[in-house]
Amino acid sequence: MSVRTQSSEQPAEAHHRAGFACFVGRPNAGKSTLTNALVGQKVAITSNRPQTTRHTVRGIVHRPDAQLILVDTPGLHKPRTLLGERLNDVVRTTWAEVDVIGFCLPADQKIGPGDRFIAKELAGIKKTPKVAIVTKTDLVDSKTLAEQLIAIDQLGKELGLEWAEIVPVSAVGSKQVDLLADLLIPLLPEGPALYPEGDLTDEPEQVMVAELIREAALEGVRDELPHSIAVVVEEMLPREDRPADRPLLDIHANVYIERPSQKGIIIGPKGKRLKEVGIKSRKHIEALLGTPVFLDLHVKVAKDWQRDPKQLRRLGF
Repeated sequence: MSVRTQSSEQPAEAHHRAGFACFVGRPNAGKSTLTNALVGQKVAITSNRPQTTRHTVRGIVHRPDAQLILVDTPGLHKPRTLLGERLNDVVRTTWAEVDVIGFCLPADQKIGPGDRFIAKELAGIKKTPKVAIVTKTDLVDSKTLAEQLIAIDQLGKELGLEWAEIVPVSAVGSKQVDLLADLLIPLLPEGPALYPEGDLTDEPEQVMVAELIREAALEGVRDELPHSIAVVVEEMLPREDRPADRPLLDIHANVYIERPSQKGIIIGPKGKRLKEVGIKSRKHIEALLGTPVFLDLHVKVAKDWQRDPKQLRRLGF
């Protein structure tokens, strides 16, 4: 079993490499946080609730000798709704198209049925190299970490799944995050950069804005409405008649829930909750777009949208 830590020697690579990597793992295994740590900017929605990433958000790591494009898929899980089945299809399609797969397993949780379910699926994908990434190492002591590393090595042997590397990281403490990039890059094909240097993501801005609003809307009501919230940005337009040095972007967005009874939860007493959602998400949106924003939010009911193919399409799934 080869477990990588910072002192490992790296062979010098003369050729430029570029390719796609995706992080998989059961919901809440630390995939989005890791994407953000590698890219160094908030590009994937992070939440301590499962199933928050619904779009393939790509983060791009630029290096002089390489470009690593991270594809962040939804967590794979046993589906209970039509939305769940669609998310799983997205995951499998993504796995078939990337150059390397990173399987995220949290250091603070024993390997469970959800991890085995994913590992079995991974074992069926023969050609793509797989790296086991032990996340959240800041939450455990060295003995627990060692036990987890051995368990992951065993899991691979049991299922005939060969790990290209096993890497412990802590995205929160930025421990070994650069090392992870160093280990993923040699597994990419040689080739020129696929994106311009300034790009951090190829996700359309409207989708990212919707994700930031959704993240803020989930805060504080995750237990009551974990998966019932969808956000659609209806329009983003620069405000007319503004001086060039004081631009303002008008964003109109709808927050969709499944039932009328959920409306009060999102809006809060006297609209206080919705106002907080607006303030919080506006800060993140302004940081993302680099311009002042006027955010207009409305809450609407889309009855049982997770189970209705027509509504799923309308809401972008």
